[in-house]
Amino acid sequence: MPGLHPEYPLRTERLTLRPFRPADLDYVADVYGRPEVVRYLYDEVHTRSQAEEKLRQRIEKVAIEQEGDAIVLAAEAGGAVVGDVTLIYRSEAHGQGEVGWAIHPDHQGNGYATEASRAMLGLAFDGLGLHRVVARCDGRNTASVAVMERLGMRKEAHFVENEFVKGEWADEIVYAMLAEEWRAKR
Repeated sequence: MPGLHPEYPLRTERLTLRPFRPADLDYVADVYGRPEVVRYLYDEVHTRSQAEEKLRQRIEKVAIEQEGDAIVLAAEAGGAVVGDVTLIYRSEAHGQGEVGWAIHPDHQGNGYATEASRAMLGLAFDGLGLHRVVARCDGRNTASVAVMERLGMRKEAHFVENEFVKGEWADEIVYAMLAEEWRAKR
């Protein structure tokens, strides 16, 4: 399967999606240093040094060459980073990918997660030629469930207490979209 090397920045109606850069440290430290942001993630609250490492990893994730690779982009609105969005190439043999997002609490409720994730679905289906893309979240994360539904993804599973995360059992919700569903919705 051919790789994916998008030309940056990507632009949507209101967002500029671009690779992370060293100047984004304050955003990463702020957003991933907030308990309300990491509540439903596998991550714990980040210290500034952990945010520096997270940023270093994100700066490198700008292309997909092989299974396991990811693209992680900063989402800007009005010149400020308002969130980040991810596309992971999960399986070459099965043409599978996964999308994910995080939006700064000061910018939630504006549709940015949906808009940025729709662009990543475009990369997955139109750019990488994937067959199926999933998104998943903690069962309590109703905001992410709403994003998946707005994207037109289909609920495929609700796993009850399937993971022990941060000292408690958590449900997992899985939504997905097929390439043919993506084309039909466009």
